[in-house]
Amino acid sequence: MLKKKSLKKWSIALGGLFFLLLTSTHFQCKEDAAKADQYHSDWLNVYDTTAHYVGIQTCASCHQDIYQTFMQTGMGQSFDSATRQKSAADFTPAHAIVYDDSLDFYYQPYWDQGNFYIKEFRLEGKDTIHKRVEKVSYIVGSGQHTNSHMMVENGYVNQLPITFYTQKQQWDLAPGFEKGANSRFGRIIELECMSCHNAYPTMDNSSLNKFVSIKKGIDCERCHGPGSLHVKDKQNGILVDTSKGPDYSIVNPRRLSTELQNNICQRCHLQGITVLNDDKTFFDFRPGMHLSEVMNVFMPMYKGAKDKMIMASHVERMKMSNCYLVSQKMSCITCHNPHVSVKYTPKKQYNDACLSCHTAPKKGCSELSSVRSKKQDDCVSCHMPRNGSIDIPHVAVTDHYIRKRPLNKEEKSAITAFLGLKSYNNDNPDAITIARAFMEFYERYNSNTGLIDSAIQYLNKAAAVEENEKQNKDFIRAYFLKNNFGKVVYYANSLKANQCKDAWTAYRVGESYTKLSQQANALAWYQQAVKLMPNALDFQNKLGVCYAQTNSVDNAEQTFKYVLQQNPKHSSANVNLAYLYMQQNRMVLAFDYLNKAHDLDPDNEQNLFNLAIWYHQSHADTKAAIYLKRILKRAPNNERAKAMLLDLTKVSP
Repeated sequence: MLKKKSLKKWSIALGGLFFLLLTSTHFQCKEDAAKADQYHSDWLNVYDTTAHYVGIQTCASCHQDIYQTFMQTGMGQSFDSATRQKSAADFTPAHAIVYDDSLDFYYQPYWDQGNFYIKEFRLEGKDTIHKRVEKVSYIVGSGQHTNSHMMVENGYVNQLPITFYTQKQQWDLAPGFEKGANSRFGRIIELECMSCHNAYPTMDNSSLNKFVSIKKGIDCERCHGPGSLHVKDKQNGILVDTSKGPDYSIVNPRRLSTELQNNICQRCHLQGITVLNDDKTFFDFRPGMHLSEVMNVFMPMYKGAKDKMIMASHVERMKMSNCYLVSQKMSCITCHNPHVSVKYTPKKQYNDACLSCHTAPKKGCSELSSVRSKKQDDCVSCHMPRNGSIDIPHVAVTDHYIRKRPLNKEEKSAITAFLGLKSYNNDNPDAITIARAFMEFYERYNSNTGLIDSAIQYLNKAAAVEENEKQNKDFIRAYFLKNNFGKVVYYANSLKANQCKDAWTAYRVGESYTKLSQQANALAWYQQAVKLMPNALDFQNKLGVCYAQTNSVDNAEQTFKYVLQQNPKHSSANVNLAYLYMQQNRMVLAFDYLNKAHDLDPDNEQNLFNLAIWYHQSHADTKAAIYLKRILKRAPNNERAKAMLLDLTKVSP
């Protein structure tokens, strides 16, 4: 029998109470340019809101030859269902096991009756003590560099934890899952990710990662804009001889200015910190627009980083090149034909692009003829060699920073200092936009709180904005990231929960009140977050926790059940529903959800505590001890687990 003073150690816990602070990867910012209706384009499908997307098969019905070659490109093969034909991976046993030594999980990809699965398991000696199997729904990537993998549960899309790196023919943890950062099956795929790796999906806008329909591969209209006006003209017999002039019913990128050409490509080939303008989404950019009308893309600048690059930094690197700086007319399609795969593009095409400017004798190649002969007069191999990317392991990509080699001493030096953020599609972003970029950079890539201090400085510079709600929203985000919850509440005082228009702002205020142990005040803000985005399941889960903490047990149960109705594999909601049933002494139901949660996440600390409590209350202390020891294996200094384990070894008086 336990002594009274030990009962607190054995109290059950809400699994969502210590849920990691949620971060947003999509926020709006103040437009630094005029509104869209103040822009003009001769191309009719750029600003005409009646123009809509018709799909790649409609394009193929007239442009079959281009369709056939385009489907062989990296864009055409960027995304598809998980089939053997789509996968470039090696599944032989010697290659297809990945071990995460930080979290002690093994991963095995395999096929079974035509379906693709990834199995996660953990061993204790020769015994398998954990196994979770998820079906792969989609494969991301053309196979030129990688194949990554996605699972779908009732429309909710998450990334799977392992990737096949085709250049090295090697399975490994997915990018961003290394060095203890393995989020297993929990990394949600939001619209920003999907909209660059694929054609535009149909999104459930009340969610963060639920999709109504998903296309299969980047399509024609990503570069040419919506095709409905063009199709209507052709169906009505309106034909244009494009050898004599443009067909303005649909954008032809080659006829755009250099800047607008590059804006199309850098929508996805400038991978950085993207800050959406106010009231804009990732659907809003159309070819023929300035990218800054919809978003601003920032890149971090470092001293000593000229030889460092990320995988999708093509536009950034090109804009560093003298070829671009001097000519001011160089664009991606100066060298590339987007309709033909780089695998089938002859080297002569790239050399001819170089020779269009670099002609002898004044601008010709200065290298010795003997060296040029060894390189077969290939400009790219000398001036744009492949380079490893700092964000994607096991991958080498063409460095689009065109320059003479070898690297000089400055370029070979290590990164020594962070210099700031630079927007590559807007020379004059406003202060709020810059502040949001610093916050986004902090949330995604760098946990140095000095970035938030910089953001606050920029917000203070913009303190005279007319719409205080927008300004307060940004201060709320900044101080939330600094864990200064009192400041968050201070800036929320000028807002009313039911008038807040941004779900993330409402969430942050609710979470801040919770951290200040003011759950009664938190409730209205969580409710507003859920009202604005009812299928954002993490918001729902936090609302359920708040209901439980304010003794609204029926509402809590209903909320957790809704989450699990939407996605039965939401681990924390399973933990929390089990907690409610244990509170109500409905122990059979509780045990069911405890086990579901454990199958999904065997390291969820709160669930392990609750399992130990369940077994202890069921007079099965030997099993209770197993779960306490698992906590201590991962957290040896957990005082509560040590105390509870010690209690189990004591003899009752």
